[in-house]
Amino acid sequence: MKKTALLPLLALAVAACARGEAVETETFSTVTPGSGDLEILVEASGSIEPIRNVEVKSLASGEVTRLYVDVGDEVQPGDLLAEVDPRDVRTAYRQAEADLGVARARLDIARNQLQRSEDLFEAGVITQQEVENARLDFQNTEAQFIRAESSFELTELRLNDVTIRAPLAGTILTKSVEEGAVIQSASGNVSGGSVLFQMAALEQMQVRTNIDETDVGKIREGLGATLAVEAFPNQTFEGRVLKVEPQAVVQSNVVQFPVIITLDNTGGLLKPGMNADVKILIDRAVDVMTVPNIALFGEEDIATVAMGLGLDPATMEISSGPTRATAEDDAESGVPSGEAPQTEAAAGPPRGAGGSAPPDMAALRERIQSGELSREEIAEMMRGRRGGGRGMATPNAAGADGAVIRTSTAIVFVLGADGIPEPRRIVIGLTDFDNTQVVSGLEGDESLVVLAPGQLMAQQQAAAEQEINRRFGGGSSPFGR
Repeated sequence: MKKTALLPLLALAVAACARGEAVETETFSTVTPGSGDLEILVEASGSIEPIRNVEVKSLASGEVTRLYVDVGDEVQPGDLLAEVDPRDVRTAYRQAEADLGVARARLDIARNQLQRSEDLFEAGVITQQEVENARLDFQNTEAQFIRAESSFELTELRLNDVTIRAPLAGTILTKSVEEGAVIQSASGNVSGGSVLFQMAALEQMQVRTNIDETDVGKIREGLGATLAVEAFPNQTFEGRVLKVEPQAVVQSNVVQFPVIITLDNTGGLLKPGMNADVKILIDRAVDVMTVPNIALFGEEDIATVAMGLGLDPATMEISSGPTRATAEDDAESGVPSGEAPQTEAAAGPPRGAGGSAPPDMAALRERIQSGELSREEIAEMMRGRRGGGRGMATPNAAGADGAVIRTSTAIVFVLGADGIPEPRRIVIGLTDFDNTQVVSGLEGDESLVVLAPGQLMAQQQAAAEQEINRRFGGGSSPFGR
């Protein structure tokens, strides 16, 4: 944006002139509207982490006899990672195998004995009780066989457990044991067993960041995000919002919500644990007219600004600037052709026409004299009644995905042909920390008055004190000097 040189304030009388006091001459600067792109971003920081992180444990207890991988190695599902001393498990396996053979032989004998008993009973050689005893012996032998078979299958699984294999494709992140270490079984230990490795797939990563509750309402699934890490200062990484978690996190009385952002890491540059600065793109306006935010005021600020410029607030009339009517202009502003902007009035009730009830001045004077209220507190109270803020509504824009941009109004002071600033109501759209989109009401070559925030606050303070003196009468301050 172009900025002109400081212009001397016109020697216009203010209220001090009526009292015969000297009028101080101030200066103000001007700017002209610029053009460019506006991006509405929510910025935060977070840490990079794998989407799926797995702890590898052993189902067998014993001494680690062999490690086949180290930190940083890439593995595929089923790859051999480590071996545990198999001697105890192998001995139990052989014993179970022998017990199963004995149980199988006894079952065959019991089956043959039952068959002979049934044949003898049919021939009338033995009694019914002898047949039933043979049948019971067969059932008991069959139960023993089933127990032996189950024990054998269990020891066979334990024999396989002494070889630890990769559960998924990924990278070994940490190694918690060395060869010779004695580990505990994950299934037979109340503590969950010993962790041998920690591994994860690093092709897809995520960033977990906390977003302030004032901004989380703007964030939705699928929004684009850019990430920057200190390891690669000249490179950015693209990601997308996966979800906003429902449970708030409160830190130092600040309410925040965890937001998960996924990103592709096929190149393998990003590592788990890296700190990342995240910028989530909420909205964008391309090639639009913009003005600095310090040139925008609320309607409640008109009188204060006018006094700061040395103008008479009673003579201030708010004008309306030129509107854009062509399809081309509407496209530039983000408002579809043929549709009126959706404005949201930012001004409060007219001065002197309502609002909050006037305070009880007698009670107020007593509180001041008793020391309950300080000079600064009463000045702040008066500024609040006069509307000390800008009163400018922040638009909930959605222009980036094709929706109509919601707009609001603001006041600018345009430098007229005679060099006198005049207030004008304009329609604004997207806004960031520095600049605001102008939808209509300005031409590109017009000059706008800029007041520094400190200058505006000083004028508001002076106006508040003047109001205090007026209300308490006699021009004397109730605080004393």
